Amino acid sequence: MSHLPSMLNSYWLWREVREKLDLSNPLYKYWKETPHIKLNNKYIFVQKNKLPPKYTFIEPILTDLSGYLPIRFASDQLHVSEHIFSYEKMKLYKEFEYKYVQDVKFVNIKKFFMEFGIKVNKDAMIHLGRLKDLEITANSTFYNLRDDYGLVVYN
Repeated sequence: MSHLPSMLNSYWLWREVREKLDLSNPLYKYWKETPHIKLNNKYIFVQKNKLPPKYTFIEPILTDLSGYLPIRFASDQLHVSEHIFSYEKMKLYKEFEYKYVQDVKFVNIKKFFMEFGIKVNKDAMIHLGRLKDLEITANSTFYNLRDDYGLVVYN
């Protein structure tokens, strides 16, 4: 299984933590014992079970993002237009499960990968798109999704 679907299993969305605790925006930078990651230079996530002790009470009510990715980051990682996750009229829109947290739309990539049996190595490149736009090479794995869409994993 790819590292991609499980990337946020150990993280909370900083925007949600900040709002529920009524904290200033850059405060996470001063939490030396709390690792954080930034995706697309826009979304900040702080590691679970590493919040400063006086804030740990908030963890049970935060949204679990296991298997989910922000749609903009997911579209970049899958090399596909963000529109595929944004509009119900897109053919693959209903193949995904979505969740909103603090006005950020997340897509459940883990469930999608599991349903289609997609296996991805850590350093592999992934391309999701119409069959006519995909380039299948000798060292790639092709997954036919539905209608005229497919996914290629380049190892």
